[in-house]
Amino acid sequence: MTLHKEGYKIIIISSILVGGMITLLCSKFFGIPHWVVIGIDTVFVFLWIIIVQFFRVPRRKIAGNSTDVVCPADGKVVVIERVFEPEFLKEECIQLSIFMSPLNVHANYTPIAGKVVYTKYHEGKYLVAWHPKSSTENERSTMIIETGQKKLVLVRQIAGALARRICFYASEGQEFNKGDEFGFIKFGSRVDVFLPLTSEIKVKLGQVVKNRQDILASL
Repeated sequence: MTLHKEGYKIIIISSILVGGMITLLCSKFFGIPHWVVIGIDTVFVFLWIIIVQFFRVPRRKIAGNSTDVVCPADGKVVVIERVFEPEFLKEECIQLSIFMSPLNVHANYTPIAGKVVYTKYHEGKYLVAWHPKSSTENERSTMIIETGQKKLVLVRQIAGALARRICFYASEGQEFNKGDEFGFIKFGSRVDVFLPLTSEIKVKLGQVVKNRQDILASL
């Protein structure tokens, strides 16, 4: 397991702050009882561990074959439904949404191999990530991947109530292998995947999934 590049600055700053607070509290400047100091220091260390684990990037083997769509994110499947996609596809699709809590891995990976034919960033609101309107009203990025079989898969990063920064690394014309990293969202968020109606869904509502390791569907 490694740490994500998006976390380096935050981890360094939090390490300095936590170390400084612990050093300060352990001094006799405030005259705080020893047992209180231990309790406060424990809380600081716990919060630092939470921050560090948020930016973890576990090593995983990419599952499935060329027609399998793998999970782009860790989290829980909160939506599986037939919807009309108005931004680019402009047709009915199967939408699968994965909610990432602050405790999940937050790096995002391409669910299928192919060429990026469309990208767009949208400013927006910060509704809770499981809100039905978050897919169309929250801050978000949209990416369309065209597979070798000329099928289109839409992947959308959505910021949540806590997530206030979407990191998006893809650009139009870029070629991706399945499981390549294309972005990161900080502190709680959601990823939507829109698939052709002919896709065979492999997950269930409420299922906990892992990026690159679990298969969402088959094209």
